[in-house]
Amino acid sequence: MLAGVLGIGGSFQYGIQVSVIASPAVHVQGFVNCTWLWRYNAPVDDSTNQLIWSFIVAVLSLGAWVGAIHSGSLPVTHGRKKALLFNNVVAIVAALVMLFSRMAKSFEMILLGRFLYGYNVGLGLSVHLMYLGESSPKKLRGFLTLTTSIFISLGKISGQIIGIKEIMGTEEMWPYLLAVSGVPAILQFVTLLFFPDSPSHLYIDKGDVEGSKRALQWLWQQEDLKLELQDMQKERASSQGEKLKTVKDVLGSRCVRWQLLTLAIPCAGVQFCGINALYFYAFDIFHESGVPADQMHYFAIGLGATELITVTLCSFLIDHSGRKKLMAYGYFLMGVIMSILTVMLSIKDLNSWIPYVNIALIFCVIGIYGLGPSGVSMALPADLFLQAWRPSAYVISGTISWLSMFLLGMLFGYIVNGLGQFCFMVFVVYCIMSSAFLIRFVPETKGKTMVEIMEDFNKLNFKNSGADTETSDNGFETKF
Repeated sequence: MLAGVLGIGGSFQYGIQVSVIASPAVHVQGFVNCTWLWRYNAPVDDSTNQLIWSFIVAVLSLGAWVGAIHSGSLPVTHGRKKALLFNNVVAIVAALVMLFSRMAKSFEMILLGRFLYGYNVGLGLSVHLMYLGESSPKKLRGFLTLTTSIFISLGKISGQIIGIKEIMGTEEMWPYLLAVSGVPAILQFVTLLFFPDSPSHLYIDKGDVEGSKRALQWLWQQEDLKLELQDMQKERASSQGEKLKTVKDVLGSRCVRWQLLTLAIPCAGVQFCGINALYFYAFDIFHESGVPADQMHYFAIGLGATELITVTLCSFLIDHSGRKKLMAYGYFLMGVIMSILTVMLSIKDLNSWIPYVNIALIFCVIGIYGLGPSGVSMALPADLFLQAWRPSAYVISGTISWLSMFLLGMLFGYIVNGLGQFCFMVFVVYCIMSSAFLIRFVPETKGKTMVEIMEDFNKLNFKNSGADTETSDNGFETKF
């Protein structure tokens, strides 16, 4: 139940905001032109209109970055639950701003609404992962944290479906379409009131042993929680007397160096695998294949459905196959298939059947992404850091993810113009490098406690130092 409640107002919001903005593009640009004409008695020129529209799309990432920064302090100071309740209020305000933008004849309200939605997504995604990972039994931690990706995919396909012209993708309905995220925000706000806060937060941060025990009993429906409480006691003892680690501490400390590299390269850097670019380029490939323009949205729904199905399948495999294998081999296969796609795009005019092969290759890449990198990039960060380090680590993860998404959103059009179909080679290099990094360096985290995972990473962090590792600020110190 907790996974469902956190998902509907957490990562679902990310998915729906990524996809829902595409459908009303023509209507919003028309509204900008009408507003400009009403204010200045002249139509807006095409370049200005395109610039305003591009910023409406991209400002979501900037808002998400601000939200990710606050995810390091709000859930620690006020608890995971209260941080999410506040976050839902932000989404409700954003929905109201969107709803009344046409009435107020202000496209600036759309910009403000998108920024607030971005803040909601950035804060909500980080706290969702933190809250769920800390509340999950270690044997189910991979499966439950991977539901984050399931809700992202569900949000994407929901946005694509409600955005078609038969439902809300019309001239009259676009303000209601942009305001739709207020509904899941209200649902989460109401239902989350009945749930306890994160057991780890209560025990380790607040020292509330009884409160943590009651939360675990409520969430797990078990009475015998001795082993879990002992694990939290060890983690609390390892950080006893410590202050919460800052972003500077995480960036500068040797004892979390390889955890940080794992967080940054294959996880937070998942934007550079080219999946969003592939969604963007898919319409051009559909067009080259002879797909009618009025049917392309339905093919896009097919892409979203493929990702949702494969991410759901990944949730059943992750605690059996492990995070490392699914992500590493997923990246490798994505790199191989995108290399083939690049070649096929270069020779697409040689035969009439080649464009259809390209469509199949796009579906294959998205399917593999859902089966590996999409889900594991959400589940793995929850395994990497102890309680004192986790909030600042999520700030770093969010910063990398959202700024890279902003840069790709602004620059990808220029990359396509400059490189054409060879633009995918940029993403191929990232996928192959990430795969090699995971296989060579990252230990498997499946079924291990946080302290056991930390011990595995310390073999890398203190390699070649002649060091013996004992308890310190990360649970270990270097003893020479």
